[in-house]
Amino acid sequence: MKKIRLVALSALVTVGAFSGVLYTSCTKDACKGVTCLNSGTCDGGTCTCPSGIGGNTCETVYRSLYNNNYVGNGTDNDGYTYTNWKLAYSAGTDTSDYTKMSLFIYDNTNTLAIPKQLPVVLTNFGTSSTYNITSTVNDTNTYSGTGTISATAASISLTEAHPHSTALILTFTNAIKQ
Repeated sequence: MKKIRLVALSALVTVGAFSGVLYTSCTKDACKGVTCLNSGTCDGGTCTCPSGIGGNTCETVYRSLYNNNYVGNGTDNDGYTYTNWKLAYSAGTDTSDYTKMSLFIYDNTNTLAIPKQLPVVLTNFGTSSTYNITSTVNDTNTYSGTGTISATAASISLTEAHPHSTALILTFTNAIKQ
């Protein structure tokens, strides 16, 4: 009787081991053949992209879509009108953070209107994105603001805070890509 139990136990262990090997050999790696770009990672056959990246294989770097000059008209809170000013967005080369860009603002004579680059951080992504301008000090003025950008148009609300006077708020609502 002891022999029969031993044989039955051995058969059961053998069938279990064979079933385990057979089951794992049939399990497919869902990420096999999936290549995720721009530091994306594959999970269950789908790419998960870092912030600022999109597409099925993380192939779209949104800031690259916005790496353009946009020209338009604006106004400020003092009633002044700005005609044909240029908003120049630069994507840069930082691959550790795909949400960062730079912004330069030029007047209609192509002279820098704000003598410093403004750091831009994209805050959502798609065919258009919103962004924040990181607070930046130039001499005694502090610049901050928000905006939207797409591959064809940009808008901005920029605050220029002065230490001894009222802040100037400059608004461009529809600058067009050049």
